[in-house]
Amino acid sequence: MDDKELQRRYIKAEKRVKEIKAFYSNVTAYCIIIPFLIFINYMTYWEYQWFWFSAIGWGIGVLIHAFITFGVPRDWEDKKIKELMENDEF
Repeated sequence: MDDKELQRRYIKAEKRVKEIKAFYSNVTAYCIIIPFLIFINYMTYWEYQWFWFSAIGWGIGVLIHAFITFGVPRDWEDKKIKELMENDEF
């Protein structure tokens, strides 16, 4: 393996680690802030439970972030193109 290939793989791995770190930071913030908002809602006016808006909205964002980070591999399009070209299924 030459130096350019090794450097390319290192940069790709470094980018992937940053993506995973960003996801876990998002989850950590969610797990800290949402209970805090529930507490504020409970202490001020519990009859109107407004914390659900932020919990559900941000929760959907976390799920999308998880799907982007861990769901479909980045190079699925390239793999599918190669597969179809090999089998002449286009």
